[in-house]
Order: sequence, then structure tokens, then C-alpha cells
Amino acid sequence: MKHFYTGPVINTEMLVMMLERHGIAAVQEFVDPSLPDDGDLNREANVLVPEVDYERAYRLFYEDKENEL
Repeated sequence: MKHFYTGPVINTEMLVMMLERHGIAAVQEFVDPSLPDDGDLNREANVLVPEVDYERAYRLFYEDKENEL
């Protein structure tokens, strides 16, 4: 698995669902797994994608956005 994104859980959960809709088996993990899961939607989490899907995931979520700047 390769790191794809780090951000608040509210964003990472949505990103994982969007990636799965495109057939990419992404997973979410907490940045600090020693903290209790108290439902805090601002808690930092990582999104990981399979290495074979990383380039496709990048194109889906980042490539077109670079031209908007």
C-alpha cells in the first residue's frame, strides 16, 4: 500500500468511498493509532491505496485540479 492523502477523518472517509466507486481498494488508518477512537471527525488519518492503483487514483483526484490554480 502507498500513502495517498492525510487529513481529517471527515475527508478521508469520503475519499475512501470515492476511490472504492472507481474500483480502487483504499484503506484509512489513524495517524496516531494509540489515541482512542472517540468519533472526532477532525482526527488526522491517512488514506492508503494499492501501489498498482496509485497513478490512476492520482489522476482521478489531483491531475485535473492542478490546472485550476
